[in-house]
Amino acid sequence: MRTKTALIHGGKTTDPLTGAVTPPIYQTSTYKQDGIGNLREGYEYSRTANPTRTALETLIADIEGGASGFAFGSGMAAISTILMLMKSGDHVIVGSDVYGGTYRVFNRVFQSLGLEATFVDTADTQAVREALQPNTKMIYVETPTNPLLNVTDMRLIRAIADEADVLFVVDNTFMTPYFQNPIELGADYVLHSATKYLGGHSDVVAGLVVARTEELGERLAFLQNSVGAVLGPQDSFLVVRGIKTLAVRMEAIEANALALVDYLTKHEAVSRVLHPSVGSEEAKRVHLSQARGFGGMIAFDVGSAEAAELVVAKTKYFTLAESLGAVESLISVPARMTHASIPAERRLELGITDGLVRISVGLEDVQDLIEDLEQALATVATIPN
Repeated sequence: MRTKTALIHGGKTTDPLTGAVTPPIYQTSTYKQDGIGNLREGYEYSRTANPTRTALETLIADIEGGASGFAFGSGMAAISTILMLMKSGDHVIVGSDVYGGTYRVFNRVFQSLGLEATFVDTADTQAVREALQPNTKMIYVETPTNPLLNVTDMRLIRAIADEADVLFVVDNTFMTPYFQNPIELGADYVLHSATKYLGGHSDVVAGLVVARTEELGERLAFLQNSVGAVLGPQDSFLVVRGIKTLAVRMEAIEANALALVDYLTKHEAVSRVLHPSVGSEEAKRVHLSQARGFGGMIAFDVGSAEAAELVVAKTKYFTLAESLGAVESLISVPARMTHASIPAERRLELGITDGLVRISVGLEDVQDLIEDLEQALATVATIPN
């Protein structure tokens, strides 16, 4: 089954009782048992399993090519549950410019529980090897990264993970299963903030994880049930609905993004444009060896915090907001929004400058988006030197 077909026909999304082609919303907390321990279809309590959540979990497992899927109340709940696979004293290697919430949960939550983390550029495999410690148990990467769109060679990280006998986890939120499938490249767990492209309509907060093997899935299933940060049935329904249109949305979003990249790279007010399509030749080679597209996330630098503030204030079709992956185009300043939890000196060291603007390209007419950026960028010229 090819990807477009799997997005629509994958998982257990047809109701076995009625034949409904859309999974019903089973708004129930508990289930009648036909005798003690005699469960109907294995359902006992909705923290453990719910038919609407099962529809989503089997669907994401199918389209990511894994053994089992898990739906959580948010992307951060999914990440936190993955980190609960670790114990006090364990060490994790983490990509250097991950999402600010991921950085925060490592540094301000799990560090206090005894988990050690080293942040390195995972595109530099030598740096990853040098970061290995006797207590290293996991390598955690985003590719491309948020917000600098850096690319990590997942095959090389898998080889390092094998040598060190550690787990390999990939956040696939930016690329989605339509463009990239990390499990095929050796990831043990792949996760998504399903709030973003998978939901796709700015109307749900959710997180998803797919495990490569049944054994890895059993470990996560125990934690999901024990900790209980599960996704509710209505939100599960919304994510299933969003996934069914993922292919057509991602194709249109990418087409718009490529046109905007071409426009931005030629604009005199923009000092750099970050997108997998315009990275170094080596980064593009690696990306195209493991992905089927470039995606819809773009970052560009306008030189200063003042210029960035003017640009986001003047846009009309780009909505100033957190998040990404929706049908509407969104714009943000990472240093002051999504990555504000990272210390300023660390942001500058990574290249997350005060003038960096991040856009999540939507489905509007691309000419309207270009004209919107044109009039917003024109204000940058009014800033005194």
